[in-house]
Amino acid sequence: MLTAPIRRSIGLLIPSASSRAAPLAYRSQQVQARAFSASPITAAYATTQTRRAPAAATAASKSATTSSKTSSATPQRTVVATPGPASEPAPPTARNTTADAASKAAQSQRSLTDGLSDQPLSTEGVPAIDWTRSYHGLGDVAFSKEQQETLLAPLDVDDVEVKPDGILYLPEIKYRRILNKTFGPGGWGLAPRGESIVTGKLVTREYGMVVQGRLVSIARGEQQYFDPDGIPTATEGCKSNALMRCCKDLGIASELWDPRFIRKFMRESTKEVWVEHVTTKRKKKIVIRKDDVVKYPFKESKA
Repeated sequence: MLTAPIRRSIGLLIPSASSRAAPLAYRSQQVQARAFSASPITAAYATTQTRRAPAAATAASKSATTSSKTSSATPQRTVVATPGPASEPAPPTARNTTADAASKAAQSQRSLTDGLSDQPLSTEGVPAIDWTRSYHGLGDVAFSKEQQETLLAPLDVDDVEVKPDGILYLPEIKYRRILNKTFGPGGWGLAPRGESIVTGKLVTREYGMVVQGRLVSIARGEQQYFDPDGIPTATEGCKSNALMRCCKDLGIASELWDPRFIRKFMRESTKEVWVEHVTTKRKKKIVIRKDDVVKYPFKESKA
């Protein structure tokens, strides 16, 4: 029987020997693994797999080319869709009925390209001047000295009127009086140079002023109207408006376009008053002459 000290020494020697042997066994396993991976058999197997991959890809591309040729050689069929039954129109509603009515109203409304079919008659074969196209005598000879003095005479302040919004104007009858005084009745006239154009709210027409057988001015007149029954009156107002614009070229009442005259007249001869509409009871400020009174449908009131 061994003694206790001897047993303890043997126990210490056995574990140390096993721990030294363990690294050797581990290293031997690594060497075997490296030898197996580097063997010529494994390398040959890997090379064979690599070479087979391109061959498979080439075969796949050949099969795709063959299938594309076959599909291109096969004639394609054209499928024609058979039209189905016509769809029924949508039932009328308040919305589309209103839209249709507005569209028809817009189409029926006269535009600036429409007229009253009152184009001046053709003068072919007649020994006369066609004032619809002619500019005969325009800027040819000046008027006589006496005529020039009458046309360029200073404007009488008592003849000037003012609109409620403060715009100064001369009544068209006074333009006619100046023309009659200068050239005599029958010595001047307005020749229409086109047909009357009627829109939904406006009448317009071009006129040429002829004085003593020659054209002296061209202007387009315009006049608003609010009811179709007022178109005849609007055509007359359109002519008067063209007359006023033609007279501006002759120097008649040129002060009405002079800013200094306008400011002086407004300061010395007009006033602003508050008025009330008799029917609507609405109040607003208007401009009148100092020697004038408020007229119907307004009456003077306090602000």
